[in-house]
Amino acid sequence: MRDGYIARWKGVEYDSSPDGMHVRLYSPTPGEGFVQIEENRYRRGLPLEELDDFFYVRTTARWRGESFYVLGENGNWMRLEYTGNDPNAVGILGLETYDVGVYQVWAPREEITDIAEEYI
Repeated sequence: MRDGYIARWKGVEYDSSPDGMHVRLYSPTPGEGFVQIEENRYRRGLPLEELDDFFYVRTTARWRGESFYVLGENGNWMRLEYTGNDPNAVGILGLETYDVGVYQVWAPREEITDIAEEYI
């Protein structure tokens, strides 16, 4: 499940993070200009203008008729964050309060539908 910045450089997509007018690319394998920062993690900085593309991606899904972001998965369970605005849905679905106005839940994978990536 992807949720974060993605940079495309030389036709390859990398997890990334913005840093002003530069972007840090992360790779699990060594590559041209990448420096190892820990085991199986390499980083390279590039100016924004050298990238093929730079965007944010989130994974979305539906559970029990409502819309959610997919935050992660563990075995046959998926961690979801509610994106709707129906105050009744929070109680009906048994969502946990994560922060003010932010509700999450662990849901069985077999109940989740319409999984898709949303590019921002």
